[in-house]
Amino acid sequence: MEKAVKKILVIDDEPEVSRAVRLTITLQEPAWEVVEANSPLVGLAKLGAGHFDLVLLDVVMPEMLGYEVLERIRQFSDVPVIILTVRDDELEKVHGLELGADDYIVKPFGHLELMARIRSIFRRVEGTGRLYEKPLTVGGLRIDFNQRDVTVDGRKVHLTGTEYRLLELLARNAGRVMPTESLLARLWGPAMSDNPDYLKVYIHRLRTKLGDDPANPRYIHTERGVGYWLAKT
Repeated sequence: MEKAVKKILVIDDEPEVSRAVRLTITLQEPAWEVVEANSPLVGLAKLGAGHFDLVLLDVVMPEMLGYEVLERIRQFSDVPVIILTVRDDELEKVHGLELGADDYIVKPFGHLELMARIRSIFRRVEGTGRLYEKPLTVGGLRIDFNQRDVTVDGRKVHLTGTEYRLLELLARNAGRVMPTESLLARLWGPAMSDNPDYLKVYIHRLRTKLGDDPANPRYIHTERGVGYWLAKT
């Protein structure tokens, strides 16, 4: 089967970094298109004017911090975003995730790590590729796996690729507790299995979008010290 061609936007004010990223990606995947934007406003304009499968976004830029760019992106797009930063700080990472980032890479990074993170994002977004499955209904929550469509009480819920993948993992194991380490490893890879704050951020975002009260959940339940589980039909 022919591989899908991807289009990636790199927003970084350092042209040498953008070029290095583009070279890394195109050497591994010559058919993929990598577009460079050396300022936040140019990047936002390019994203608004065309379709992209992924955004690689630098944090520290003089014109506008990457976090503000991310907030603006999330106002009109659910495109996956990987944050690029020199700050290897847990609070910084959590802040980016809370704003809607899908992953984080600390500079300087190797080409193997970059490609592994990018491919992991695409696997998450593309899902399992099953031909047909009946929708799952839990109270007012309905998940259509074929259309990747989520509604609550008839209202469409817009999820990012990572949010959907987390909900999908919980849904496919409805009624069974999914350990925190397992969810982290399956979403971000084995290296992230000891970063529970990543998962807490996404659980919080999912609950907010589903209108689920953590104190009295209808859908996503917490098994303290173990993990999370989705209520069964």
